Amino acid sequence: MGKWWRCDIRYLLLLAVIPFIYVQMRLFGTQTDYADRLAAAVEAENHCTSQTRLLIDQISMQQGRIVALEEEKMRQDQECRQLRALVQDLERKDLKKLISNVQVPVAAVVVMACNRADYLERTIKSILKYQKSVASKFPLFISQDGSDPNVKNRALSYDQLTYMQHLDYEPVHPDRPGELIAYYKIARHYKWALDQLFYKHNFSRVIILEDDMEIAPDFFAYFEAGAMLLDSDKSIMAISSWNDNGQKQFVQDPYALYRSDFFPGLGWMLSISTWDELSPKWPKAYWDDWLRQKENHKGRQFVRPEVCRTYNFGEHGSSLGQFFKQYLKPIKLNDVQVDWKSMDLSYLMEDKYVKHFAELVKNAKPVYGADAVLKAYNIDGDVRIQYRDQMDFEFIARQFGIFEEWKDGIPRASYKGVVVFRYQTPRRVFLVGPDSLQLLGIGRT
Repeated sequence: MGKWWRCDIRYLLLLAVIPFIYVQMRLFGTQTDYADRLAAAVEAENHCTSQTRLLIDQISMQQGRIVALEEEKMRQDQECRQLRALVQDLERKDLKKLISNVQVPVAAVVVMACNRADYLERTIKSILKYQKSVASKFPLFISQDGSDPNVKNRALSYDQLTYMQHLDYEPVHPDRPGELIAYYKIARHYKWALDQLFYKHNFSRVIILEDDMEIAPDFFAYFEAGAMLLDSDKSIMAISSWNDNGQKQFVQDPYALYRSDFFPGLGWMLSISTWDELSPKWPKAYWDDWLRQKENHKGRQFVRPEVCRTYNFGEHGSSLGQFFKQYLKPIKLNDVQVDWKSMDLSYLMEDKYVKHFAELVKNAKPVYGADAVLKAYNIDGDVRIQYRDQMDFEFIARQFGIFEEWKDGIPRASYKGVVVFRYQTPRRVFLVGPDSLQLLGIGRT
């Protein structure tokens, strides 16, 4: 009996273990299935997160494109308004009256303006005083940078000119900290205006003025004569109306013209062939100093007068009145009506000018010593003073009161290193560089 009972208990235990094992196996299978599902869920969540981030990035890119398109649309709308205003202005003024269908213009005259309405009005009145009789030869344009309403209204109030407006919304990124953004905007404006006049309006020459200038009575006759020089001598890069040493005490002869290796600016004319070369590589800023670099003017020179044909009255502007009182305010503006048509200017051609200028320098009496300025004042006739280097030039120039500044290795207004000016009388003073005599083919004396 006891033996049977023990067997029965074992049997019962076996029967109880089988369901337990079955339950454990089912539970293990369920856990495994749950773990697989959980892993799949985690993987799906990670994939969903990745897709969400990708979607967010795509949305951000699309938003950036939308902003860019909105800015582009704003620029285009502004340009459309500008063009409509220009068309209306041209229709109102009838540009054909300004430019004769028969007579080919000598050059367009453009006044570069921005936000100085009072200065601009003074400049326009000075130009129109002498431009009326030659309007078909020298059609007048005002190019405004920006949207100053006073400047725009002032320009549009004159029927004798054509108004252009440069609207630039591109941000300025100066190359160096602390630089004035104005110089970058000015360079952009110059390129835009010259591209418009040469390539849209198809002028062969352009005279560039600024909104703080008055002109001389023979301004247009001077540039008409200069246009022939510009066309016939490709070694001349531009014709200028300015002399850096054109202060009253340093000039006498309104008929005298010179060649210079230094770009004067401040009222100048260039041709389309030169602009074709300059436009593609125009600088981001400081365009005038850029033109003075040897790699840009490439040995070409500039014709300038002894007595200025423009007067700069702009004490307040981007240059913050630099040098105004000392160098600009005393400038003499020519007041003689020179008949340039009757003048023989062939001496300014490259092959003749070296000999012509060398003869002037050769005939000038050499002056030496620390008291050279005093000696120059007491000698009748032209004199020449040799300088050794830039420091020596600056010392001598300071004694006379002329410009001391150099750019890219040459002093202002110089030709072959020679700076010429009058000194309180008709006598000329030639400041001669260390290599000037050799460059001019003059033996040392």
